[in-house]
Amino acid sequence: MSEKGHKRPRLSKRLLATVAALVLGGGGVAIVAGNANAGQEQDRAGRVTATIDCPDVGDRLTAVPDQARSEVDESLAELDVQVADAYRRLASGEARGDALLGELQGQRDRTITRMSDAIARSADRPEQLKSLAGCRMKEASAQEDDAAADPEAARSIGGKAGPARSDFVSITKVRPNVRTPAAAAGASTGSFSSRCGRNENGHSNPDNVIVAPGVSNGAHHMHDYVGNKSTDAFSTNDSLAAAGTTCGNGDQSSYYWPVVRLRDGKAAADAKAPGGGLDANVGTVLRPKQVTITFKGSPAGKVTAMPRFLRIITGDAKAFTNGTANANASWSCTGFEDRQLKDKYPICPKGSDVVRTFTFQSCWDGRNTDSANHRTHVAFPDRNGRCPKGFTAIPQLVNRITYGVAPGARFAVDSFPEQLHKPVTDHDDFINVMSKDLMATAVDCINGGRACR
Repeated sequence: MSEKGHKRPRLSKRLLATVAALVLGGGGVAIVAGNANAGQEQDRAGRVTATIDCPDVGDRLTAVPDQARSEVDESLAELDVQVADAYRRLASGEARGDALLGELQGQRDRTITRMSDAIARSADRPEQLKSLAGCRMKEASAQEDDAAADPEAARSIGGKAGPARSDFVSITKVRPNVRTPAAAAGASTGSFSSRCGRNENGHSNPDNVIVAPGVSNGAHHMHDYVGNKSTDAFSTNDSLAAAGTTCGNGDQSSYYWPVVRLRDGKAAADAKAPGGGLDANVGTVLRPKQVTITFKGSPAGKVTAMPRFLRIITGDAKAFTNGTANANASWSCTGFEDRQLKDKYPICPKGSDVVRTFTFQSCWDGRNTDSANHRTHVAFPDRNGRCPKGFTAIPQLVNRITYGVAPGARFAVDSFPEQLHKPVTDHDDFINVMSKDLMATAVDCINGGRACR
């Protein structure tokens, strides 16, 4: 993909109608419903015990011509809306499994066909997408006693809104599991940090300009932003380069991640809005106590500069249904960060804060600032810190975010509705908008073994 920004696509009447149906139909997404007619997807207490698992079409794309990009982005966003709406109907008891899955498959088949047609106008038709229309039911933990813990959520969306009790574990019961590669001769041992604040200015939206450019509520969950002050679904490289920043060193890069909410029964400002309560994301949004943004070196050698407008996503927002191959966020507690969790939320002891850590891919293909599935242009190094063949080491972004959470308090990361707020779905997004000079400074500090801010 070229370094030019996406043009702002106009949303079609078809997608707007689909979004409206999701937002207006049923008044929101219900995680748990009491309708016994939902069949085997609910247990005897009326709690949802299944979610909808659909193949991730975007992740399977290997190439998208520039001429088709806007249509493909819109189609991918439409697929997300279809799954979210199907999950709402499942959870509310409006539709049973077989009939629901058949209807959903028909919707997805038509959307995938339109996407393939758009690609075929200027490239080979992606025949492999045909097989991705079908979905299945996936077993999920019942949400246990969240209605009692979060009565406002139960009233506002027709059911419970939190993760299952089994999604939490005491950090004191986790064994140390962190391994750090030894530095080889010539390793780049320095670091470069940007101080960008904790989103004190309240820059939040449910967009995702990397995955769904030009689509409002493309993420179906709320993001916190620091750094670039303008980032939303309609940002382009030019608009990002012209915007101000919250970073004290002039770093205009965009750093964003899903918000964490306390399941406290209180209605947030977005309780009746897309990305918030209408997408089953409820409760008080927690502002981080601390955000550190650090670029580190490679234990195997020197690093080279990132290209401006490089886009990287780490983690997988759909890992609960996709599987954990791309899951990468880590959860821990201050004082226990030698113990990192991928698929559990930590219960921290008194005086210890919840910690989210995102360690980004640090190997670049040397050509592309993005790729069709937003993954294949970058890669992780191996256990010894070496990049795969054909990739070169770049500064490794590490974002560390802490939250003050009372011991035993229920919290959860925002997610797509059908992902059930599972910790394994946590993820982080980055667009490098550093000036050429600032990136050169960062590389010099890292390769020179200095700690710079």
